[in-house]
Amino acid sequence: MEPFTQQDYRARQERVREELGRRGLAGLVLFDAISIRYLSGFAFIPTERPIALVLARSGEAGLFVPLLEAEHAKKAPAVDRVRSYPEYPGRRHPMHFLADLVTELGLRGHRLGADRMRYGGFGYRGPSLAELGVAREWLDAGDVVETMRLVKEPKEIEVIRECARWGDLAHRKLQEYSGPGRREMDVASRASREATAAMMAALGPDFRPEGQTGAHAGFRGQIGPNSALPHAVNLNLAMSPGDTLVTGAGAEIWGYHSELERTMFVAEPSAEQRRFFQHMLNLQDIALEAIRPGRTCADVDREVERYFEEHGLMPYWRHHSGHNIGLNYHEPPFLDVGDETPIEPGMLFTVEPGLYVEGLGGFRHSDTVLVTDTGIEFVSHYPRDLDSLIVG
Repeated sequence: MEPFTQQDYRARQERVREELGRRGLAGLVLFDAISIRYLSGFAFIPTERPIALVLARSGEAGLFVPLLEAEHAKKAPAVDRVRSYPEYPGRRHPMHFLADLVTELGLRGHRLGADRMRYGGFGYRGPSLAELGVAREWLDAGDVVETMRLVKEPKEIEVIRECARWGDLAHRKLQEYSGPGRREMDVASRASREATAAMMAALGPDFRPEGQTGAHAGFRGQIGPNSALPHAVNLNLAMSPGDTLVTGAGAEIWGYHSELERTMFVAEPSAEQRRFFQHMLNLQDIALEAIRPGRTCADVDREVERYFEEHGLMPYWRHHSGHNIGLNYHEPPFLDVGDETPIEPGMLFTVEPGLYVEGLGGFRHSDTVLVTDTGIEFVSHYPRDLDSLIVG
């Protein structure tokens, strides 16, 4: 498996420049870390220190970084110049160095686009782009890169398949080590550590994942009644007979992600647990069947919602049916009644309608699937039936 090349990133930049031309923009400023990585190959850890990618429609790409990232930025595969500043907030605010870069790229006085007008987060304070006085006009262009990422490139799909392969292994280990009396943090850390070690060994000593998690699997606090909280947090809970477990597994390679989630049970499930599990499986089947090119994301969620309503399950509904996945865990488009985005071949979705029953637990499978010309293809591969998901 070969990493993304300078040619890959340059081709993406050229697509952005074509869109800038259609919008009458001379350049684009991006603060979003994932957009910067997608277009330049520069992967970094965001902090209070502003970082931006500036693309000139005329052809150059400039990175704006703090001094501590300067050497790192110069190794980015698709960047023409790097402008650094000493520190944040510093004697001269970093945003004024960004204004210098905009000027160096010949963009001063032109109509420019940006994904947002102010660098944000991590306690940042400072002027907005509009306050720098370098552009004739600033336009919101946050959708430019986001739209490009709706449909995945063949190499992106290949990478996400590899992510899913190791996420599946991490989940197998998670299931193997789960059982009565086992604590979630012990099980999750062991499964993740062993799966990551296997991934690194298989991909070889020259492989550089360029990610922060490797292969991983865990529960995120979704154990027993606490699994009725869709986005619970780790509590280091011990598993007991009768518990419903909701899991999560995946892997990160070159910033890309896959998603696999399963509902499991500690020892024999009750009749009520079996009933809700079957409803959950029916809901996921409906969503999977509804994903077809030419339909919309809203169509899929409407089919799922209809089943909820017909079976009196709306009290247990908490979220839409899924989302795109790639460099972010959650990306648009969303399998939601409010998202009318047409489904296209090359899109990737996590498919995960769930039921959440207070006092009993949560019931959710999630699979990563690829949209093909005729339907879908599973990217994650793991048993979905109840009998295969009993532990202890």
